[in-house]
Amino acid sequence: MADIDISLLANLLQEAAATEILPRFRNLGDGDVRIKTEAIDLVTEADEAAERLIAARLKEAMPDALFVGEESVAADPGLLGRLADAPLAVVVDPIDGTFNFASGLPLFGVMISVVSAGETVAGIIYDPMGNDWLIAEKGSGAWLCSVDGAQTQMQVSPSVPLAQMVGIANTGYFELETRRRLLNNLADVRLFTSYRCAAHEYRAFAAGHLHFLMYNKLMPWDHLAGTLISTESGAYAARFDGTPYLPHHVDGGLLIASDKDAWTELREKIFTV
Repeated sequence: MADIDISLLANLLQEAAATEILPRFRNLGDGDVRIKTEAIDLVTEADEAAERLIAARLKEAMPDALFVGEESVAADPGLLGRLADAPLAVVVDPIDGTFNFASGLPLFGVMISVVSAGETVAGIIYDPMGNDWLIAEKGSGAWLCSVDGAQTQMQVSPSVPLAQMVGIANTGYFELETRRRLLNNLADVRLFTSYRCAAHEYRAFAAGHLHFLMYNKLMPWDHLAGTLISTESGAYAARFDGTPYLPHHVDGGLLIASDKDAWTELREKIFTV
C-alpha cells in the first residue's frame, strides 16, 4: 500500500474550503457559475479555484502521483484513461454538490481519494459547513474526525426488511423506460431520495442513517472515497452485475447496502436494470 499522509490530505481539503470555497458561498458574482453539459450540471469559480489550490499543494507533497480532478478531466478527458494503470494517483472532487452550492444550499463537500496500483487505499470526505472529516484507509475502518481531535468509528445500519429501508436512488441517468421501471419498483421501500450531493449521501450512509445507495453514473471523484468509507464501515458494495467497483470504472452502476443479503434483495427486487 502507498505511504499516505492522511492528515496532510485532510488539512489540504480544509485549506481549500477556507480560502477558495466558503468565501464564495452565497457570494458568487455574474459569470462565476457556468453550465457544463446541461442546466443541472454546473461549474463555479469556487470549483476551479479550489482544484487549482489542491493540485498545487499535491504537486509539492506527492510529486509522483497522477492528479485526477473533476475539472482537470473536463479540460483533458484523457486523464481518466490513465487511472487504471497509474502506480499512484490522487482523485479530487473540489466541490461535490455544485448545484447545491450554486443555489446557496449548505449541502456540499470536498472529496479526495488515493489510488495505488488500481485500488482505492484511502478516502476523505470533508464537510466545510460542519468542519469535520470522514476518513478511511483500507483495512483500518472509517472514522469521523473533528477539529478538536475527537474520532468516532463509523458503522452502517443493520439490515432491515425491504419495506422499512430508507436510501438514496439516483435514477436520472437511466434511459426513460428503465427509469420508469425503477421508480415503480422503489414503491416497495419505505423512502428513497437524492441529496444531489454524493459526499453527504455517503456520510449519512456510513453513519447508519440510510440502508442503501444506488448510482448509475460513475465518475471516480464522486464514488471512490465514499465506497471505501462505506465498506470500511461494514457495507457491501458491487456493480449491478455483482463485480467489484474499481477506480477506472465509469459504468455498470453501483449498489451499496448494509450487507450482502440486503444487496442481493435490493438488486433482485428493486434495481432490475
